[in-house]
Amino acid sequence: MMSRVGLMHPGAMGAAVGRLLVERGHEVLWLPEGRSPATVRRATEAGLTAVDDLNGAQVILSVCPPHAALDVARQLRDTRALVIDANAVSPTMAARIGGLLGERWIDGSIIGPPPLRAGTTRLYLSGPRAGEGARLFAGTVLEPATLDGSPVAASALKMAYAAWTKGSQALLLGALQSARAGGVEDALRAEWRRSQPELEDRARHAAEQAASKGWRWSGEMREVAATFADAGLPAGFHEAAAEMFERLSR
Repeated sequence: MMSRVGLMHPGAMGAAVGRLLVERGHEVLWLPEGRSPATVRRATEAGLTAVDDLNGAQVILSVCPPHAALDVARQLRDTRALVIDANAVSPTMAARIGGLLGERWIDGSIIGPPPLRAGTTRLYLSGPRAGEGARLFAGTVLEPATLDGSPVAASALKMAYAAWTKGSQALLLGALQSARAGGVEDALRAEWRRSQPELEDRARHAAEQAASKGWRWSGEMREVAATFADAGLPAGFHEAAAEMFERLSR
């Protein structure tokens, strides 16, 4: 059944998700006021419908940088639509967002790149209405998966996953920076080629990712740090990872 879906906001991930919903026959609404030319271009290319408000939406999908997730939830506090909050936030932050939105809220998280082909990207959903969110994405290349247990299980999974994937990239970049400062970068790279030949390519990829996405990943690392602290674990490593991404981002 066709739905009217509101999208907050069409960045690289959000626009890709919006496009696949349009391709499934849904009308995807978005708010162009105050958005950058790059965002307008992405939304137009994805086939999204520009509107002045999202009052007509049956479902609203929030995909935004972690630091903006709570403010976006506050903007949606009075909506009657079902809200899927698919942001990279700690379980504690997800619970705060759920407290604002009440029974109209689904906790979500996206693992993988912008969904362009099947098998690369999952949308994890949790909470009493997770099944409704899963039905919206059934049959798309963004594979829905519901999680039992805690209503913020989707956010907990995302934080645990990102703790390693993005955290290990920050550690690798830090190791390279320290070698450079000590005048042994060439020697380190030579040793990598002998004993761990995959690390040079991983470091190159990590630097490229940090340059383009570090401004957003820094916020995600702080959410991971908060998750660790709430679990009684040391949070300092991921606080340092956040600073590393900030330094290396453009």
